[in-house]
Amino acid sequence: MVTANKAAGRRFKVLLEWEADEQVWITYVPTLGQLSTYGDTRDEALEQTREAILGYLEAAVKEGIPIPRADTETEIVDLEVAAP
Repeated sequence: MVTANKAAGRRFKVLLEWEADEQVWITYVPTLGQLSTYGDTRDEALEQTREAILGYLEAAVKEGIPIPRADTETEIVDLEVAAP
């Protein structure tokens, strides 16, 4: 774990997903406890995510919550499973 000061300028991996039913982009930040937000456009979703990450970091500093170290290697794969 690192402090928020050391987290300044860090990069966070963000999973970005199109939700067709709701017509929004949804983002997830796995390193920060699945922090999630959304937006009508990719850019809006990513900006909302940036603001949510900053809010998380500010709260972590205030509450003395450790900030996780750098992301581990992440890979998203398609896995086919036979339907029963």
